[in-house]
Amino acid sequence: MPQVRTWRAGRPVPVRQILSILRKGPGDPTFRTPGASVWRGLRTPQGTATLHVRTTAGEVVGESWGEGAGWALDHLPALLGADDDVSGFVPHHPVLEHAWRRHRDWRVTRTGLVMEALMPAIIEQKVTGQEAFAGFRRIVHRFGERAPGPGVEVGLWVQPAAATVRTIPSWGWLRAHVDPARSRPLVRAASYASNLERTIELGAVEADRRLRALPGIGAWTSAEVRFRAHGDADAVSFGDYHVGKNIFWALTGEAVDDDERLAELLEPWRGHRYRVQRLVELAGLARPRHGARMAPRTHLPVR
Repeated sequence: MPQVRTWRAGRPVPVRQILSILRKGPGDPTFRTPGASVWRGLRTPQGTATLHVRTTAGEVVGESWGEGAGWALDHLPALLGADDDVSGFVPHHPVLEHAWRRHRDWRVTRTGLVMEALMPAIIEQKVTGQEAFAGFRRIVHRFGERAPGPGVEVGLWVQPAAATVRTIPSWGWLRAHVDPARSRPLVRAASYASNLERTIELGAVEADRRLRALPGIGAWTSAEVRFRAHGDADAVSFGDYHVGKNIFWALTGEAVDDDERLAELLEPWRGHRYRVQRLVELAGLARPRHGARMAPRTHLPVR
């Protein structure tokens, strides 16, 4: 039998919209969205858990199975944005005003799970989304485990534990098409998993500093972790192949790829710069693309 929690937020809660940022491609084995509900396979400090979240009659209902079920339900409100303070956000721009009106109930999630966000973020470094998502799936299927309870029936998996990540051989990464430039920083980060998980309790600046103290974790990777695990509404994905260009195009109509200019453009929204980034994404605003796109690599060795 599952543990169950009902949460009334006092506002509409668009569960799928809030949690969609946690999904790693359409085939993410740790994330399923049948109907209007969301299923997640997660590794909590108390153990693995299957979490099913749905809304009914104005309430959010969470059901969870496994050793980490209690932890997952305790953190359900934060997962759905209860800790996200939007009171200081002023759109200041017609595009953002329109996006904010349409997505007024969206909030920044806070999973409280650093390694869960860090593994796919490192795998996504400097490769196409297609290649990154495929590599993540392979690693989860080969070295992760089935989610407990009905997670098996819905095809749900849990990422491998940090201790397991540390033992994955070099050929295991290569067979998943994850090259050493990404696997080595990930194995190193797994060695410091306990310290990294403790950054959840720190302020944004210190959390960023500690994440980036590890080789292979830069501004982009830190931001990708913090706006998922820490609920950091100011964590901009500087250095992203698309994000900066799309924000610039949405707010100015210009095609600009310059992080310094992006930082200047976003300065009026400091404290909410990731909120701006995500609203642009939710509004479906992206610069026109011309020419060939970056192709997935097919030449990686398997040993």
